[in-house]
Amino acid sequence: MSDDTIRLITIGRILRRRWRLLTIITVVGALLGYGTSMLNPPRYTASAPVLLPGQWEERELLTQAQIATSSAVVDRTAAALGWKGVKGSDLRSRVSAKAADGNIINISGTADTPERAQRLSDQMAKEFVTFAARISGNSTDTDAATNSEALRQKVAEASRRITDLANAADPGKTVEGVQARTELEKMRTALQDAMKKLDEANPTASKAGMVVMGPAPRPTSEAPPTRTQLIIGGALLAFLLAVISHLTAARMNRRLRTEPDITAALGATLLGTVDVPDDRPAHRPEGRGARALARRLLGLDTRWDVPIPQMSGDEDSRRTRYRRVCARLRDRLPAPRRLLVVVPDGDATARLAAEQLVAEAENGPLLRVVGVEVSQPLVPDRDTESGALVVLSAGSWTAEELAGIAEACADAGHEVVGTVVAVTVRARTTRTAAHAPDDAAPEPAVHGHSSGGSA
Repeated sequence: MSDDTIRLITIGRILRRRWRLLTIITVVGALLGYGTSMLNPPRYTASAPVLLPGQWEERELLTQAQIATSSAVVDRTAAALGWKGVKGSDLRSRVSAKAADGNIINISGTADTPERAQRLSDQMAKEFVTFAARISGNSTDTDAATNSEALRQKVAEASRRITDLANAADPGKTVEGVQARTELEKMRTALQDAMKKLDEANPTASKAGMVVMGPAPRPTSEAPPTRTQLIIGGALLAFLLAVISHLTAARMNRRLRTEPDITAALGATLLGTVDVPDDRPAHRPEGRGARALARRLLGLDTRWDVPIPQMSGDEDSRRTRYRRVCARLRDRLPAPRRLLVVVPDGDATARLAAEQLVAEAENGPLLRVVGVEVSQPLVPDRDTESGALVVLSAGSWTAEELAGIAEACADAGHEVVGTVVAVTVRARTTRTAAHAPDDAAPEPAVHGHSSGGSA
């Protein structure tokens, strides 16, 4: 797995080099969102508020909200509406209740038309008020009110009797009279306090019946998710999944990028790094047919995770690097002999570098380029050639694949005498001699610095 930090430049590289693929994936996601909206018809939601007078605790309001969407209320609503083919179980997923501030419970109903949504929420509120009144014991409100009024009359009668006793007592001339009057006043105060507490504890006195605050307003817009939201959400989700897939593939990329890792996997010495101009037609893998055309149109024929090629020197500086590799190769061979130049199949950059290396090997050794299938590497047996030179590009192959190439060379009797790493660079544009004046003085040649490393 790559340990490179994911930066914004990486995101920008994905957008720049995979914009065609990302565009198609985004359009497909939008079409999927549109298809989902077609399968789910538009829905409309209406809400009816129900007021709960009196003092209510928060947990009591939550309980009333659960009662509002209970099966008893929903079944009664379905029976009252009388919609064909719609039962209480069908309505249970279309209704909801939520406790709001001010002892208000909003009962919402969702249907396929604004009229049905309004009617559903209104009927739900009506059935909830009726059911809540029934379970709260409102059927015995008359008896409770009668008993409470009788008790209140008895307390009032006792208070008058206490007043009469106080007036009949000694009007404060003796200590005993004062004490009697004081005790009577305490009894009157105790009775009044007890009656007040009884009124506060009586639920029928502190909490009046629930009231529907009015009909639910008819909805004018669809309930989310709307068709537009599904289309935008599908496109955005597909785009994010595509970008995340690219980043995940980059993090799990085990291709070797550095020269020490490549030489360690092959078990050979690095002879040098050569530059290959970034010629787009030469870099695209050869292939015919509909699949190759589709990959070319989508931009999948070139890798996105490779860095932008750096600026190279002129043609002479690049050829000098190839000649230096040939010189190092001659120095490592005890005697002139023929060598195989092993290039992994599909590595177009390495193929161009190998062909240029053969062209520059004028004074030996004799080189012959052979392609090797990485999945099942097979190198020609030792015949006229005795030794192998591996040419490959950085960041294209894993350690296991390079180890397989080294083992294939050893099985064929070839010693890997060295490794050459090919790097893609951008060629400098030079002016042609036809545009220069005839009497112009020749300019001194300037060799730019190549990005290929040591040569």
